Amino acid sequence: MSKIVLVSAVALIDPDGRVLLAQRPEGKSMAGLWEFPGGKIEPGESPEAALIRELQEELGIDTWESCLAPLTFASHAYESFHLLMPLFACRKWQGTPQSREGQALKWVRAADLRDYPMPPADIPLIPILRDWL
Repeated sequence: MSKIVLVSAVALIDPDGRVLLAQRPEGKSMAGLWEFPGGKIEPGESPEAALIRELQEELGIDTWESCLAPLTFASHAYESFHLLMPLFACRKWQGTPQSREGQALKWVRAADLRDYPMPPADIPLIPILRDWL
């Protein structure tokens, strides 16, 4: 049985209904692939608290637990671990998302999400997000 890795991710949705994608930087596993912002959930941390922390660290924006709506989740077996990732939707935050860790950022229409290569765990989330938007 492989180790379960808990990661929290968010679909940040702007007023035009576009979703923010971040490109994994060189040097990280799956570099060059596009993903929803987020990161690992630390021991004792809730998925919501992890997202609030990660959004501050990665993008320099603030949001609140009341603004994170659970949308769906991914469960995917990679070679060396199993990823469990709740995906939240968020339409309200403070600040302008900016790359703080060298990752490229792009606002993408839901209909165009398939045009961006993503990690295998993220791909099944696209139709759910498209239907929801």
